[in-house]
Amino acid sequence: MTTTKPLPPPIDAPAPARPATNGVWKRTLASWSRWLHVYLSMASFAILFFFAVTGLTLNHTEWFAGAQRTTQSQGAVDKSWLGPQVAKLEIVEHLRRVHSVRGALSDFRVDDTQLAVSFKGPGYTADTFVDRATGRYELNETRLGFAAVMNDLHKGRDTGRAWSWLIDASAVLMTLVSVSGTILIFFLPSAAPPAWLRRRLAGRCASRPIWRGCRNDLLR
Repeated sequence: MTTTKPLPPPIDAPAPARPATNGVWKRTLASWSRWLHVYLSMASFAILFFFAVTGLTLNHTEWFAGAQRTTQSQGAVDKSWLGPQVAKLEIVEHLRRVHSVRGALSDFRVDDTQLAVSFKGPGYTADTFVDRATGRYELNETRLGFAAVMNDLHKGRDTGRAWSWLIDASAVLMTLVSVSGTILIFFLPSAAPPAWLRRRLAGRCASRPIWRGCRNDLLR
């Protein structure tokens, strides 16, 4: 009579190892953060330098008080432009062509006896008063100097829509640099203390029995 031994219970096959997606994700995040931080920092250096310098000049406008220059000019426009329907475009273009007025048109006020036309730009204003009876006008231009131009660009005052978009883009760029730099902090290896500090701490550990176990670690 033959006896059969019972078969051993089946051994479950080991589950397949899962890919280390966590490490891959961290390396990808660190790589992209480093790439963004390096290249965006190079692009934003000029922006940071500009706003740093103009922040200083903006806080000390008295340094450039003598840079303001005011000029006065006179002339006349066609009286047919001054009828009940004032030819605003022709008057503005005349002032720009004859006197090289720059800046954006900020105000065009029409009264019974005169017109008041104002232009504004960074560090620049121009005010014109036109006599509706004779067509003669007086133009006052004020230039505040190079520092005032930079200060107005810093504040975005009288700079136009394009410069406003540039300031917004600069803010977004600096935000990305800050965020990418903050992310990189979490991927930096922990730095060991300097040698002199490790020797000093090791000496303190050796002098106290309860801390003697840390001496060898500090001197590695």
